[in-house]
Amino acid sequence: MDLPLDIDSIKGFLADDEAAALYNAALLQASRGPVLEIGSYCGKSTVVLGSACQQQGSILYAVDHHRGSEEHQKGEFFHDPELYDESEAQFDSFGEFRRNIAAARLHDTVVPIVASSEVASRHWQTPLAMVFIDGGHSLEAALSDYRCWAGHILRGGILAIHDLFDEPENGGQAPIAIYRLALASGLFRPIERASSLALLERI
Repeated sequence: MDLPLDIDSIKGFLADDEAAALYNAALLQASRGPVLEIGSYCGKSTVVLGSACQQQGSILYAVDHHRGSEEHQKGEFFHDPELYDESEAQFDSFGEFRRNIAAARLHDTVVPIVASSEVASRHWQTPLAMVFIDGGHSLEAALSDYRCWAGHILRGGILAIHDLFDEPENGGQAPIAIYRLALASGLFRPIERASSLALLERI
């Protein structure tokens, strides 16, 4: 991967093999159209995808309300006090996200959309070469992300889903539920797995 910033310095959860798989898929797909990610957090996956898009002269739409998922809220397991705005009494990752995008020199490539996935999808018209789903991990949130965006993927494009765990004791089951839904739809076929990441091709 040819990245402008060491992604290990960015808060977030993305294994090296997952990052490589995302980068390679985006590098291949971005010449066909824009890429969109759901769930940017502090920008780790954004830098990976955005760097590939930049090489192809393409665009990455980064959709996140930046108020954190359920597990990021105060008192929850993945809560980070450095990302909690005490004056507003709210989680807020947008400042950290912007700093990382600036450090990676991706202002000409990454288009932040500070909104929920459902709101951002309303009236969306642009066909997408690749969609990466890594938003809220409740079943309701994951289903909404899939239903809002899967239909916008070009034929031959890629749907990537993060945090897939086959067994409940290893992790939440919402991401793998939408993975199975995508396969059952007949619109996607599996092409690659890397740790907890799956890549599917739109048929």
